[in-house]
Amino acid sequence: MTKKRTYQEEVEKLCKAIDIAIDSYKTHPPKDWTPDIVNMVTSNLEKDKFRRIDAEQKIKTLASLKYDIKAVFTYFQEGAGETVEYFWNKICEANLDYKRENKLEKILNRGKIRGRIEYEYVTDMIVVAEQVGMTSEEETKRLSEMLGEYESKKKNN
Repeated sequence: MTKKRTYQEEVEKLCKAIDIAIDSYKTHPPKDWTPDIVNMVTSNLEKDKFRRIDAEQKIKTLASLKYDIKAVFTYFQEGAGETVEYFWNKICEANLDYKRENKLEKILNRGKIRGRIEYEYVTDMIVVAEQVGMTSEEETKRLSEMLGEYESKKKNN
């Protein structure tokens, strides 16, 4: 049976993840980001970290912390590239128990793309996913077919 973590333990874990995110953005900035964007994002992450540490007692709940976790991890769950790979490697090295979602696997298992957000995600990820071994050649072909099906449905609507 696993021990339930306290708010303080979860905040400390999130702070480590934020430090890794900052390091990731600074060490391997996303290719389309300017230095100003990197500085803005990392500065906001630092502020978020200290805001959580110094939070009022009434908002120090695990439920409220989930929103902050989602905010920190969104780029790394939905993005691809050197920044993202570096981040997840460092998360693993730090033994933080955050997990990378494989949204492509969920879409492949379902057999269809649901909505514009998934369509854009598959469009952005399809080539990179095969290059980094997230998908096989066959899975990439199936994803490509799903993109075509989604596009033809949108044309007919």
